Amino acid sequence: MSSQAATTTVRVTVENIAPANSVSFAPFRLGFGNGTFDAFNSGFAATPAIVSIAEGGSGNVWIPEFLAAEPNAVIGAVGGPETPGSVFSADFEVDGAINRYFTYAAMVVPSNDLFIGNDNPVGTQLFDEMGAFTSRTFTLQAGAIWDAGSEQAIAANAAFLVGSVNGDRVDENSTVSFEFSELAAYNGLTTAAGYVFDSSSLNANTDILRVTITSVPEPSSAVIALAGLGGLIPLLRRRRH
Repeated sequence: MSSQAATTTVRVTVENIAPANSVSFAPFRLGFGNGTFDAFNSGFAATPAIVSIAEGGSGNVWIPEFLAAEPNAVIGAVGGPETPGSVFSADFEVDGAINRYFTYAAMVVPSNDLFIGNDNPVGTQLFDEMGAFTSRTFTLQAGAIWDAGSEQAIAANAAFLVGSVNGDRVDENSTVSFEFSELAAYNGLTTAAGYVFDSSSLNANTDILRVTITSVPEPSSAVIALAGLGGLIPLLRRRRH
């Protein structure tokens, strides 16, 4: 009962703001947790969890490993595929008393093993010690694209390209690092969405994704809605007691 009383409806909105005909994203995998689950670390070999995101976008290992580390976490996904200009939202019921932090991961496509994700599992705090929620918005640039270092960048084996076979792969045996320049390997090729890929408009500072996390309804919206009810406000207050 106490957990249910603390539940907040949290809306996550993901916007692909990358230049036209450039990067898209597989479903945006996310979780609200206590900060224990750490899917990857820069400079180290990619874990099976992040490989499942970076090489195919499915998260079929990322999700169960998240839940194994944090059984009370709230796990989900938003959108996919997220082509340039697309906007997707989804709502989640979160107990802020036990799941204070937000974590995410998504494959960047077309690619063999590029992804976005948070290296620090406690880097985005949504709830304070008392369970009070704070809205967050953050924007990622192309320079924030990670290379899992697990698969060589070979277009014939890449995801999201017409005629490629994503199940084929060649090991790279490297480590996780920031790297978006290998996107050039897919220039001029037709994507599964039908556009011809072009990374020439991307540089390290190019905005590619915006994530907005709010409560539903937002506090300001709730005040406006109640103001419109006029004389019903006293009745609503009495019923809440």
